[in-house]
Amino acid sequence: MFEFLTLPERTTKPRESGLTHVLDKGYSLDQVRQFLEVARHDVDIVKLGWGTAVVTPNVKEKIELYHSYDIPVCFGGTLFEACLRQNKLEEYLRTVRACGMECIEVSDGTVAMHEDDKIALIKRLTKEFRVLSEVGSKDAEVVIAPYKWVDAIKRELEAGAWKVITEGRESGTVGIYQAGADVKEGLIDEIVNAVSAENLLFEAPIKSQQTWFIKKFGANVNLGNIPPEEVISVETLRVGVRGDTLLHFH
Repeated sequence: MFEFLTLPERTTKPRESGLTHVLDKGYSLDQVRQFLEVARHDVDIVKLGWGTAVVTPNVKEKIELYHSYDIPVCFGGTLFEACLRQNKLEEYLRTVRACGMECIEVSDGTVAMHEDDKIALIKRLTKEFRVLSEVGSKDAEVVIAPYKWVDAIKRELEAGAWKVITEGRESGTVGIYQAGADVKEGLIDEIVNAVSAENLLFEAPIKSQQTWFIKKFGANVNLGNIPPEEVISVETLRVGVRGDTLLHFH
């Protein structure tokens, strides 16, 4: 209908850049259907947030519903960490396989993992899954030096991670963000000076953060932890038909 408009060029699915990674915090089957009715073309991967899959009814049916729209699903990193802490990794992997998942998140944002163990696990899992590894702590008191971010990201990409997620949590107040949700711009500059932004997935649950990354890296930056109800909003930011990015793109 609006083909007459000149808009920033967007990648098309299946994408390697311009990903919109969505955080499902416990949607029902009907909510998923309604959400995908309008947003399915703009959703690249869905994460069942933290450990919500454990307490969500009909979770396998929900995964199958997403898959029916050709949208990959993964469990949250916190669930992975809980299983690792209980020495139930193999049981976890059997569950991931039984759900037909092609993606898996490897994180240590709450439960510390030795760096070499994490690298070995990424190398193992990349033989079977698309691995989304995560760097950064969920603890706001933990400050990681920029060079350590860079070293960890590089090692995990070299180990075979498809994308490395930069921690921001659902709140957008830790990791790559200040306590007040402002982006740690110097940290991001140091990271992308060493690693292509195409290989990173920036958790950005808040509009101001989404806007910052889109202005910084363009319409096809990878954004994560997007609430389902914000997917269309994010797409308008990407193509400059929302006030926050209109003048930037047009």
